[in-house]
Amino acid sequence: MIKRFYSVFAARNKEFFRDRYSFMWSFLFPFLLVFGFAFIFKSQNDLYQVGVLSQQDAYINKPLVMDLKHINFIHYDDPSYAEDLIRRHQLDLLIDIDQRHYWVNRTSPKGYMIERLLLADDHDYSRTSVEGTYIRYIDWVLPGIIAMSIMYSCLFGVGYAIVRYRKNGVLKRFRATPIRSGEFILAHLCSRLLVVMFSSCVIYLGTHFIFETLMFGKYWHLFLIFLVGAFCLTSFSLLIAARTRSEELTGGLLNILAWPMMGLSGIWFTLEGAPKSLQTFSEFLPLTHIVTAARKVSNEGASLMEVQSHIWFLLIMSAVFLGLAAWLFDWESDGR
Repeated sequence: MIKRFYSVFAARNKEFFRDRYSFMWSFLFPFLLVFGFAFIFKSQNDLYQVGVLSQQDAYINKPLVMDLKHINFIHYDDPSYAEDLIRRHQLDLLIDIDQRHYWVNRTSPKGYMIERLLLADDHDYSRTSVEGTYIRYIDWVLPGIIAMSIMYSCLFGVGYAIVRYRKNGVLKRFRATPIRSGEFILAHLCSRLLVVMFSSCVIYLGTHFIFETLMFGKYWHLFLIFLVGAFCLTSFSLLIAARTRSEELTGGLLNILAWPMMGLSGIWFTLEGAPKSLQTFSEFLPLTHIVTAARKVSNEGASLMEVQSHIWFLLIMSAVFLGLAAWLFDWESDGR
């Protein structure tokens, strides 16, 4: 079994590394994204972000500043979480309407401006000053870009390869060998994990040292989260490619899955303030849990215990996807 597994594993690795264009693009594209966003968002966004704490949904006795334009007001139920956002400059001001109180980061220029606007019309608000490290957009978006790179590499790198093998009759020849479907799938899974984690480490460490991005947690925690995420997404790709023999159909299915995950998993922007139904839907997407857990480790210094719910979700989904992929796998498919 080990010999059969290693033969397929080594062959798949050689196939990837010998494809110089795909190999280089898997490194170049994420770097280009990071450099582009670092340039575009080198200055702060003009839109002010203000958190609101209140037991009243209608915001009874709200301050007059909430009637102003160009200010995004976001409701929070957890005061400690919202206060952490103030410390990291991800909120410019936090207002508790019921207690007539507000929090501001004294080192935030935008917080100072919103504070002046608030007190211009409402003088009875009490103040709490907090301090913290400024989280730049590049610090916030980097884990999402790495997760997106992992998603595309896992989905398309495995799914297309297996469908191409099936279409060209390679899988049919494998059927005449002693290798089993489970061994074949496991070999492809491990090969993709090796490639994805190697490229992810190079991309993360390269951008981390070039832009001096923040890292409050432990590097091996982040590595483990990306590894579990890659395992889940590769298993998902194996399930999609278990029976199909059309590259066009497989590409369409993978894009249908990839685009909602890319848009609704919080890679480019937070879903805070979005409709609750959309936030609930995003919780069922594997990429959401990868991005959220990675950001908590890198930007908040969270431990594995604090992100264990995300890891367990990814592991359970991986087991489901991999089990179904092994059960449904067909060497020829379509009855041919």
